[in-house]
This record gives sequence, structure tokens and C-alpha cells, in this order.
Amino acid sequence: MVTKEEVLKALEEVYDPEIGMNVVELGLIYDVTVEGENQDGVKIKMTLTVPGCPLAQMITEQVARRAHQIEGVRFADVELTFDPPWSPDRMSEEARARLGL
Repeated sequence: MVTKEEVLKALEEVYDPEIGMNVVELGLIYDVTVEGENQDGVKIKMTLTVPGCPLAQMITEQVARRAHQIEGVRFADVELTFDPPWSPDRMSEEARARLGL
């Protein structure tokens, strides 16, 4: 059975190449839900730092690909949203410190 914590840990390997930090530290992952009859599906709700991000497709594909690589995951669905909009307040304290915020 896959857990939300396991998915979040795996997503720490997906980086925003423009900022150089992972999507979890940046606060881009809004929600992770494990579902399915065998708890083998993952739904990830995420955002990007800006709606017009030129790397949107690449980042969302990397998130889905990394989730698929977790043992026991049969399907992974990534929903991109901008509601609520991302802000630096969503970043981890460590990430804000590294960026001097």
C-alpha cells in the first residue's frame, strides 16, 4: 500500500530547474491522495510559481513519472491548478532561507 508520505518523499526528487529547488520544498504540491481499490493510485494536485511557466508541461510530466516509479503505484494523475495562487509563503522555511526571503 502506497502512502501520502511516500509519494511526497519521492516528489522531493523533482526539481524546478529555474529555481533549483524541489517541488515539495517550493510548496507546489497542494495535495496528494492515495486511492483505488488496492490503494494503488495517486492523485496529485499541484501548482506552479506562475501560470505562464514555460516549463509547466515538463514539471508536471516529471511529477507524474516519479509517482509512477513508486513501488505499488498503478496509476498517477496530476491536476494542475492556480487556485489558490502560489506564493512564497507556501515554501518550506529552509527554502525561504536559501532564497533570502
